[in-house]
Amino acid sequence: MNKFISKLKYILIPVIVGGIVGFIISNFIDYDNLNKPFLSPPKIAFPIVWTILYILMGISYGILSEKKLLDSKSKFIYYLQLGINALWSIFFFVFKWRLFSFIWILLLDIVVLIMIIDFYKKDKTAGLIQIPYLIWILFASYLNLGVYILNK
Repeated sequence: MNKFISKLKYILIPVIVGGIVGFIISNFIDYDNLNKPFLSPPKIAFPIVWTILYILMGISYGILSEKKLLDSKSKFIYYLQLGINALWSIFFFVFKWRLFSFIWILLLDIVVLIMIIDFYKKDKTAGLIQIPYLIWILFASYLNLGVYILNK
């Protein structure tokens, strides 16, 4: 049982961070009132996709931790991207800083790419598991820019 709880914490940390951010922004989400770019998914897609991505983050980090492959650089990059990710939602929904949010998400794109490369060098599976995350935030970057342009 202890081993299960030990492994579960890797998944719970990003899921809890995402849940806290979701709670903070819940009264500020104006997605239905925005002009959205082509291919914008329905609002219900976001919590589903993000939950899956947070679980994958935790699995990836857990793989490296269990194999004793984490170093201070990998930990820093992982928690940095998690923090940048969390702040993006607050900037975009709470403060409505759409252009700043776009610049911020570009930073997230770069840090996640660095994380994937770092994780991949240590364990291919840990790196590859993060590819859906990168694809999603690149798509989110497009959506963010589209929302900014269409709602000026």
